[in-house]
Amino acid sequence: MAPSGAGWHAAGSQPERAGGSARAVTRTLSDDPLGGTVRRTVLPSGLRVLTEAIPAMRSVSFGIWVAVGSRDETGPQAGAAHFLEHLLFKGTKKRTAMEISSEIEAVGGETNAFTTKEYTCYYARVLDEDLPLAIDVMCDAVADSVLEPADVETERGVILEEIAMHDDEPGDEVHDLFARAVYGDHPLGRLISGTEETVTPMTRRQIQSFYRRRYTPPQIVIAAAGNLDHATVVKLVRQALRGTPLDTDPATPAAHRPATPEVRTEPPTTLVEPKETEQAHVILGCLGIDRTDERRFALGVLNNVLGGGMSSRLFQEIRERRGLAYSVYSYASQYADSGLFAVYAGCAPGKVDEVLKLTRAELARVAADGITAAELARGKGMSKGSFVLGLEDTGSRMSRLAKGELLYGDLMPVDELLAQVDAVTLDDVNTLAAELLGRPMSLAVVGPFGEADFTA
Repeated sequence: MAPSGAGWHAAGSQPERAGGSARAVTRTLSDDPLGGTVRRTVLPSGLRVLTEAIPAMRSVSFGIWVAVGSRDETGPQAGAAHFLEHLLFKGTKKRTAMEISSEIEAVGGETNAFTTKEYTCYYARVLDEDLPLAIDVMCDAVADSVLEPADVETERGVILEEIAMHDDEPGDEVHDLFARAVYGDHPLGRLISGTEETVTPMTRRQIQSFYRRRYTPPQIVIAAAGNLDHATVVKLVRQALRGTPLDTDPATPAAHRPATPEVRTEPPTTLVEPKETEQAHVILGCLGIDRTDERRFALGVLNNVLGGGMSSRLFQEIRERRGLAYSVYSYASQYADSGLFAVYAGCAPGKVDEVLKLTRAELARVAADGITAAELARGKGMSKGSFVLGLEDTGSRMSRLAKGELLYGDLMPVDELLAQVDAVTLDDVNTLAAELLGRPMSLAVVGPFGEADFTA
């Protein structure tokens, strides 16, 4: 569950932006009783550094987050952001791919990266004493990769294998099929990895151009959490980036991704991917709400009640009482300007009709009658508990800092976020349920079926 808003909580005042200034600007954002001291520095280049100092930890998670994802690609570029994520670990002017991995692994650390539809993250987790090494290695990899032609070809093969492997995982494939059912050819409906048709012809020049146009300091947030000193982290980041393409003229940090006027969606439809699988995978859902919608806290409670755990209505009805599916859950995906709400189930092919009938009936029941006061209390408890328990490692705390800055331009204190959940009323949830669950539904199915099997 993430915050929204326009301003930082810094002793009740708005922070000064670097915006063209030749000096860095630092503010203390919070001294959270459930966390550590959070500070934020805007470098002259527009790059932002956020840290949460947690002296009780002996580790640090360090991440470089770029406000670039698969939705920022044109059709022919589909997969470029993910391709680049692979390539940035393949070597720089200072280090080979082997040196990038071995230097971190030699101190027991770990590195990884991931690409989403709206951002890309590169991160490392190390002992606190090895943070200077992690900063130097990760900044080098992200800022100054050489993208050797031979490495482009090697990673092209790796990515094509990844795409093929994904096609062999129907439980993953059905989620992409559902996104395509709702969004069609809109970038939100495309595969993050791209396809064989887009990845195969992609040239080094295209990837290099994407890299240098998109990876600029105003689009980058660096976040770290653990046993650290903020001023030292900022100093080490500046040293690591000196002389690289990210050592640029003064600029203003980019605002968080704006909502477009309207995301084009498809009429409600059914998409079936015929496969001879032992289990059928189905997703039934509709358009949800975007991540800045004030109703997102009510949606979190509604999701918990419907399919957010073993006590949820769908799990109890479909798995516990009837034994029709091993896995059944609901989920919400939220973007800057759109969102999805859906129910997933994996079951024997012969049970699909019954599972879908029960799912539709439960959604209609909640839309018409709402949830109970007891369910409201349980849904709130699940939301608050999962959020707080999710902050018990440095990686999740680092992610919270970066997502708050990158996606919202704000970091809501933990106590305020919990208060927002507590403020959700029964009427809030039931009003949202009536609107959301009454929307036309799309269906995605992967299994031994044809389109005709799901026509009325």
